[in-house]
Amino acid sequence: MKKRARIIINRKNGKTSMKTYLDCFPCFVNQALRIGRMVTEDVTIIKQLIDEVGMMLKDIPLTSIPPETGEIIFKRVREITGQDDPLAEIKNHSTREILDLYPQLKRMIANSDDPLLTAVRLAIAGNVIDFGIHDDYDIHAEIRETLEKDFEICDIFEFRRALERAENILYIGDNAGESVFDRLLIETVNKPTIYVVRAEPVLNDVTYVDAVAAGIGQVAEICSSGSRAPGTILHSCSVKFRQLFRSADMVISKGQGNYEGLSDEPRPIFFLLKAKCPVIARDIGVNAGDIVLKRSEAK
Repeated sequence: MKKRARIIINRKNGKTSMKTYLDCFPCFVNQALRIGRMVTEDVTIIKQLIDEVGMMLKDIPLTSIPPETGEIIFKRVREITGQDDPLAEIKNHSTREILDLYPQLKRMIANSDDPLLTAVRLAIAGNVIDFGIHDDYDIHAEIRETLEKDFEICDIFEFRRALERAENILYIGDNAGESVFDRLLIETVNKPTIYVVRAEPVLNDVTYVDAVAAGIGQVAEICSSGSRAPGTILHSCSVKFRQLFRSADMVISKGQGNYEGLSDEPRPIFFLLKAKCPVIARDIGVNAGDIVLKRSEAK
């Protein structure tokens, strides 16, 4: 068994939580630099953003969740650049790129020996489209690799059983472009589904507009979580979303940001992701680069 990273314990209630690690702090600065370069060539503006994020670090407690910090950083990106959705064109490009592949991917699922598992693999392949982590990827290579790669954690049997019993599904999306892969999985599952998006633009996370562009509205109801963070943090979500989250027969959560916010929640959740961050990989108990279909432990 792989050794897990130390997880911070809340002594008041005995719960374990995914929190901010020291390794996260340089990543916050790198994220500011990377996003700054995506939205402007003005080095003065980029320097201002890095300076401000650097000054914020001293006020970020280790007990916070990284998406909470991501929300603050991207708010400053919007304010400094004067753009409500600074990565809008990049998100649109990602969505168009994957929609061009959609017919081919649809055939790939239909012709496979195990359509559900293939759709799950493709959904995880789409998780590489994450500008909070990096700004370059080869989606064709990612698809090939993910279709052939062994899962490090694969709770597919539990996933199938939950699907058989579920009359409705809450599917929490992650990034724009990636949402086209989510659409393929939703179509394969073929159950009434609510697809959850961010309330406002943050990084390249999927919003209502992005989900509609990906065709999600053709296969699922689209609902905002009410959160402005690049992840799902229940206390910052709307009452409506929290009710849906608690009452859904089955919850599917995509990506690292949602894992960070929901990994401690006391209900079964299926996490689909590629472990791109070493800190999150250690928390899950896998290596960076591993692909994961993990059912959370219900408390």
